[in-house]
Amino acid sequence: MKWQASEMDTYLQAKEYVDTAIIPLIPLSWQKEVKSTVAMGEFISIIALEVEKQFHGRVVQFPPFTYLRVEDSSTRISRIQSWQEELRAGGISHVVYLTSDGEWKSVEGQLDGMLLWLPTIPLENIEASYKRDVIADQLKQLIPIMTNKWQGR
Repeated sequence: MKWQASEMDTYLQAKEYVDTAIIPLIPLSWQKEVKSTVAMGEFISIIALEVEKQFHGRVVQFPPFTYLRVEDSSTRISRIQSWQEELRAGGISHVVYLTSDGEWKSVEGQLDGMLLWLPTIPLENIEASYKRDVIADQLKQLIPIMTNKWQGR
């Protein structure tokens, strides 16, 4: 389910089946590496949308956790831990973070959830049909990882 009022009625009716939050981690920068930063966010946003479609009824795609690329990692972690506490208190069992920012790998152990890092694939100059294939290939890798996590492997 998406973070939309129209989808929350469905969530409230099937709350016991929805146990996973998908949170895209989206960096912001307006001074350095602007285009690559935007490409990261664009790519991860598309992946998050496709993961939500694949697991509709089991997951909620939350709004992106946005942060400045220059933001101190301890500040990021503190802010994201607040999100984690809110989600856990609301009954979410699994939190999946999607990112193309490799900096998150260095603090992965401080996250209460699963971090899935994917290298950014710049989609701006790719034909639509090939773009779908690229996204599908990424999903083929993510789906088993997520289902194994749910099965406790």
